[in-house]
Amino acid sequence: MTYIGGSGRFRGARGGLDTRAGRGQAGSMATINELAPPYRVGYFVGSLSATSINRSLATALLRLAPQDLVFTEIRIGGLPLYNRDFDGDFPPAAREFKAAIAAQEALLFVTPEYNRSLPGALKNAIDWASRPAGENVIARKATAVIGASPGPIGTAVAQQQLRSVLSFLQAPQMNAPEAYIQLRPGLIAEDGTVTDERTEDFLRGFMGSFFEFIERVLTVVPKPRP
Repeated sequence: MTYIGGSGRFRGARGGLDTRAGRGQAGSMATINELAPPYRVGYFVGSLSATSINRSLATALLRLAPQDLVFTEIRIGGLPLYNRDFDGDFPPAAREFKAAIAAQEALLFVTPEYNRSLPGALKNAIDWASRPAGENVIARKATAVIGASPGPIGTAVAQQQLRSVLSFLQAPQMNAPEAYIQLRPGLIAEDGTVTDERTEDFLRGFMGSFFEFIERVLTVVPKPRP
C-alpha cells in the first residue's frame, strides 16, 4: 500500500542550511542534496494484530505527514522465522521483503512493547533485513521510532532496544523528539483523524521533524576542488 502524506508541507527553520535539490549554504560551505523530494519512506507496524493501536497510530501519522513523504507499508507477518541456513538462498517472501526496504530512502518503525521488549515479529523482520553478512539493507537509511500503548510510557523500553539494534545496523536515527503515545479510546478515529488537538500538533511536528532529518541524512558537503 502506498500513501502520500496529505496534511500540507511542513517546513521548519533550517538555521541557514538549504537542503533542497541543488545548492545551499551553511556559512560559506556549499551543500548538495543527493535526492530531491518526494522521499520514499517504508513503515513497519510492529504488531501483527489487525486491530492494533499501533496500526491506528501509523494511520494517523500518514495523514499528518508532509506531502513530500511517500509511504509504503512493509509488512512483516508473512516472514518465516529467520535461520542462517537460508543465507545462501533466501525464500521468496524474504527476498521481496528486502527489496521493498532497499527501495526506500527512510524507514519509520511504529511498535508496541511486549514484556519490556520489542515484538518478536519485528525483531525477526530486522534479522532478515540485515542478513546475510554484507547485505544489510537497513544501513544508511534515515530512521525514526515511535510507539503507542494504553499507558503513558509503555513503549519506552521497546524503543530503546530497537534503537540499539538500529545503531548496530548503521542506520542514522532521529533521536528527538521522542514519542511515547498514550492511546486512549477515541483518541484516533478509524480513518486516522486525531481527536485531541495537542496530540495532533505533536504528531504533525514529529513527522515534520522526520522529514527534515531525512533531508539532513541525504545532504552532503562536496569535497573542495583542488
